[in-house]
Amino acid sequence: MSGREYDVIVIGGGPVGENVADGVVQGGLRVAIVESELVGGECSYWACMPTKALLRDVSALRAVQHLPAAAAAVRGTLNPAAVLARRDRFASHWDDAGQVAWLESAGIDLVRGHGRISGIRSVDVAAADGTIETLSARHAVVVATGTSAAVPPIRDLADAKPWTSREAVASDHIPERLAIIGGGVVGTEMATAYSALGSSVTFIARDGVLPNVESYASEQVVQSLETAGVRVLIGASPVQVRRDPGGTVHVTLEAGETIDADEVLVATGRTPNTVDLGLERVGLTPGSWLAVDETLRVVGADGAPVGDGWLYAAGDVNRRVLLTHQGKYQARAVGQVIVARATGAHVDDAPWGRHVATADHHAVPQVVFSSPEIVSVGHTVASAAAAGLTVRIAEYDLGAVAGAALHADGYTGRASILVDDERNTIVGFTAVGPDTTELVHAATIAIVGEVPIDRLWHAVPAYPTISEVWLRLLETLGR
Repeated sequence: MSGREYDVIVIGGGPVGENVADGVVQGGLRVAIVESELVGGECSYWACMPTKALLRDVSALRAVQHLPAAAAAVRGTLNPAAVLARRDRFASHWDDAGQVAWLESAGIDLVRGHGRISGIRSVDVAAADGTIETLSARHAVVVATGTSAAVPPIRDLADAKPWTSREAVASDHIPERLAIIGGGVVGTEMATAYSALGSSVTFIARDGVLPNVESYASEQVVQSLETAGVRVLIGASPVQVRRDPGGTVHVTLEAGETIDADEVLVATGRTPNTVDLGLERVGLTPGSWLAVDETLRVVGADGAPVGDGWLYAAGDVNRRVLLTHQGKYQARAVGQVIVARATGAHVDDAPWGRHVATADHHAVPQVVFSSPEIVSVGHTVASAAAAGLTVRIAEYDLGAVAGAALHADGYTGRASILVDDERNTIVGFTAVGPDTTELVHAATIAIVGEVPIDRLWHAVPAYPTISEVWLRLLETLGR
């Protein structure tokens, strides 16, 4: 049946969709979010928040263990039940009432159901009771449906009822034995968490552990995992995964070894939530990633915006950067550019303009909440070479920084910067070590602001803090 009309319809009520809708409302337009699951999306219930809640106790205990007096005062191991209970609280016990209340307070309408594009600026919403309402948009439809875990075509794997990131993050128990397939961020963080909570973890990383970060950083994390008792199998490739009638999972490797586990987590990548989105109605392929222009309008194979530019895609679904904070950054640009186009205002689409997401290409910060953490922003040595940049590299031992030595006995870590020879500005930063997470934003500002190295000498780090590494890196680089 035909239904309501809005200025903008957003398909997907995760943090990206929420930020798009908020920007549209702030610009004076009327908006509806269509959501088939929980308002708040993957990040709130199955990723960012519950994952970091699982890992926070792990990192806190690690910090205490490296301070002799504090370590003497804290005895025993982590209480898994208490950790899971805190995780449940940060996942709002998988109840989105709080998020729904925020939508209402912000003046954003919520339409529950599965949204499909049904025509130009038109979305069919199938409710749980089978009824279908057709919503229409005066200006724009925004796809913010995110991604789901990809399950690789390993023999018998699908029938073995594997965990994906959702099951691993929301599990109500800690398995005695856990096998993890995939050496990326999810696999690394879950190996860190579950080994600390009592699981015997086998970590199968065919392409290496965290292969996209600087090698010195990934090597330190692998060493830490192995010290914690994790069996790390780099280069191993599973060829069959089966679960026997008793519930035990058997992972057979290409080399012939079979690993037995109580659960197997598959963490080998993501796939876009576009299979049942109605893309065929606008000449696109169902199940595909959505290519976009610099103002996040969906484009076809010819690079031109679909139709007259009414369809947008923000967040993971456009495959630019699969990180919540970058999706929210894109969402702010999308909300504002839709308002500008709807009201006839100037569109600021030059690089670093308010209506584009330029940072996606140059300054993406990321934290891997392993033990120790890895932080990075901008280029690595490999990506800089691939981009054709000529860079100078400076590395420094974090353990030799006074603030780090005070922070923990036996502090081990390393940091590096990459400097573009042509512009004499930083284009990449990486650090690995306990509690390095707060270093990344200073690096992000330096890269986005294109701060010249000569000026950075005047950004004096407070002493004694871990941030003193900035001075040491500049000294290593030389004037």
